[in-house]
Amino acid sequence: MIGFLEYQRATFAHKTHGLDAAGLAARIAASSMTLGGMLNHLAFVEDHWFSHILWGNERGQPWRAVDWDSDPDWDWRTAADCSPQLLTDRWRASLEASRRHLGAVDGDLSASSALAARTGDTVSVRWILVHMIEEYARHNGHADLFREAIDGSVGE
Repeated sequence: MIGFLEYQRATFAHKTHGLDAAGLAARIAASSMTLGGMLNHLAFVEDHWFSHILWGNERGQPWRAVDWDSDPDWDWRTAADCSPQLLTDRWRASLEASRRHLGAVDGDLSASSALAARTGDTVSVRWILVHMIEEYARHNGHADLFREAIDGSVGE
């Protein structure tokens, strides 16, 4: 399962690699979604599941300072204010932290999270991994459309 997640992460890295601010801010169709927003969102999601939910850690920065109740799309909305380097660095740092947090379970995919998910129940490491594979797969589909529209790049 970790291999499938790493494959999805690598696919997303390929889809966002080398884009400038205009490329990361490009919108297609009627959506407000951008590749920069996806980078920021996935950085948040990595921290949320592998640090906050799994281990009960306080959210990392900048997520800790966000009033999510009043601005639930903060991660998506604020990406346009960030440089491509900041977005990429933030996402890569979140990946490294997630890998460390996941490694600390020492292969126990049945281990329960320290905090409950939105459902009110704790979840297993296995559940988190499957959820993250789904999260990346869904956004990789979006990224395919964006990247092709931006510069014609297709493929993994």
